[in-house]
Amino acid sequence: MEFKQVQQSFMEHIRDPNKPMPEGVESRRMQIYRDLFFNNIDGFISSGFPVLKSLYRQEDWLVLVRKFFVEHDCKTPVFIEIAEEFLQFLQNEYQPTDVDPVFMLELAHYEWLELVVSVAQTNPHHAPVAPMEVTSVALCLSQNAKIAQYSYEVQHIRADYQPVEPTDSPQFFCIYLDSDEDVKFLQLNPLSAQVLALIEELQVTNFEAIMQWLIESYPTFESHVLEQGCVTLLHQMAQKGILKQSI
Repeated sequence: MEFKQVQQSFMEHIRDPNKPMPEGVESRRMQIYRDLFFNNIDGFISSGFPVLKSLYRQEDWLVLVRKFFVEHDCKTPVFIEIAEEFLQFLQNEYQPTDVDPVFMLELAHYEWLELVVSVAQTNPHHAPVAPMEVTSVALCLSQNAKIAQYSYEVQHIRADYQPVEPTDSPQFFCIYLDSDEDVKFLQLNPLSAQVLALIEELQVTNFEAIMQWLIESYPTFESHVLEQGCVTLLHQMAQKGILKQSI
């Protein structure tokens, strides 16, 4: 058997023990390799999704991780990217079973965002912005902040709180890294979420452009009311470090 065939057989058996072992390799040694690879993957995913894991019995969790390991073509050894690929597996390839909570996808996405904001590299073109400067400088969203919308109260989910129905209205959040480098979440009203999502989408904008968008999007509101609310929001976001200025 050619080396490439041996290598392919080796990797297929590592991922799925039901596949035949490569010829000439001792069973005990293959067991060591199987455990090493799988335990590494399980460790990465368990660290990235601790709340989700806590909702499963250990044997059910290992079945889920094994399914990912066997069926998903993981293309990276990097921890943060493995977490993203696990999320993509759940969203696009996995068929939920009776043991999976109904909010599984939203909780997994929320935990992944917590991981993303915790490891995001500081953008050298972003600088802190003083609250009183928000109307006069180029504005952007911090690299360590993400806007999200969910149907469940993902921030409250734990082993003794597992909702079975979505909330009556969408939940809007900003997940961000505070000045102590702790991951925090901020619940937003729909309008605040839209403004921050606009800044995130545009990457760099300014107060005048935001106001123009607000006036066009909410023609029934008086402009001075929109302006007052927008300034207050931007002040708050600047104080928390969610809003930056582009330099």
